[in-house]
Amino acid sequence: MLQKDMKAIEQSFSVQFRYGVYFTQGLFDSKNSLLAEVLQQDKGTAPRKVFFVIDSGVAAAHPGLVEDIKLYTSRHKEVMKLLAEPMLITGGEEVKNSTELLQKLLEAVNNFRIDRHSYFIAVGGGAVLDMAGFAAAIAHRGIRHIRIPTTVLSQDDSAVGVKNSFNFFDKKNFLGTFAPPFAVINDSDFLLTLHDRDWRSGISEAIKVALIKDAAFYQEIKKDAIKLAQRDMPAMQRLIHRCAEMHVEHIGGADPFETGSSRPLDFGHWAAHKLEQLTNYELRHGEAVAIGIALDTTYSMLKGMLTKEEHEDVLTLLQELGFELYVPALSQLEAGSEQLSVIKGLQEFREHLGGKLTIMLLNKIGEGVEVHHMDEPLLLQAVEELKKRHQPQPAA
Repeated sequence: MLQKDMKAIEQSFSVQFRYGVYFTQGLFDSKNSLLAEVLQQDKGTAPRKVFFVIDSGVAAAHPGLVEDIKLYTSRHKEVMKLLAEPMLITGGEEVKNSTELLQKLLEAVNNFRIDRHSYFIAVGGGAVLDMAGFAAAIAHRGIRHIRIPTTVLSQDDSAVGVKNSFNFFDKKNFLGTFAPPFAVINDSDFLLTLHDRDWRSGISEAIKVALIKDAAFYQEIKKDAIKLAQRDMPAMQRLIHRCAEMHVEHIGGADPFETGSSRPLDFGHWAAHKLEQLTNYELRHGEAVAIGIALDTTYSMLKGMLTKEEHEDVLTLLQELGFELYVPALSQLEAGSEQLSVIKGLQEFREHLGGKLTIMLLNKIGEGVEVHHMDEPLLLQAVEELKKRHQPQPAA
């Protein structure tokens, strides 16, 4: 009970966050001074203590990477000091399910005396960056974190934002923090060794943001579709830069830490997150997002919001880029129920948002609109439309 003679104390303050997203080639080449210059932005005078966490798949694809990092830090010893041998950890979504690996990272923080003024530098795909960023955020209430993303998906989307996460209770991103990085450095050389699936996967996030925000960017992706499918690097660099730019602009808007229920950048994601889980993460995130985009675009068309021509345009583009628009998990039923398992993803998405369901759909290409209800029979129809499109049509 409030004492009558004691007024409530109200606290109010703002904190400005600022970080750069940089683009380069050959980051750890002896002639490339970008990382050293980024570290010097803290205005310190003593060598900065740095610790590297590296996706083991990236290290395998780039056999000289660990030695290059060790040589780079020694050549810039006036700027940085390597605290320990770089730590290799398993890549892929499974890393975000491993409490053992999370424990291992926290033990490294403790054992190597990594403090809040040290730099926790993660090199890898989005899942490794998510997990390493989560460890950095919860150790000492926050260690300076630098992300070096190595996939299209992480370079154009996940790594440039302020979120870190870990899967728990069989739910994607159940644990997590909002912790802006000290910097993000995109090195396009890492893309050269990507599997075709990983090259393609990140393109879906660019299509997503173009569909809801920028029709001109969507047309650019269409124009470059063949080049992108054929792994043309200049076309991919253009896509990554514009996609990252749009994500940064949005994140720096009115709700960077997502205190409300609006998530426009999660277009296509409510189904994608569930499909990842239903396929035991055999689907890449970007592949699941492509299916989610196809589903919500089809639903938007069936709802009378999007024209059939625009609907066909979007699905054709996804297929031209090599995306599958249907997997059997999309039609999987809940045990002992007639309800599609993927529809349970709506409930989980609502809980993740904070209680109010908010789904982004399309009014037209380049213009998204939020709705707070999804019609289940119409969703079933949308799934069937994608299933029919997936199945080869009988010859006439």
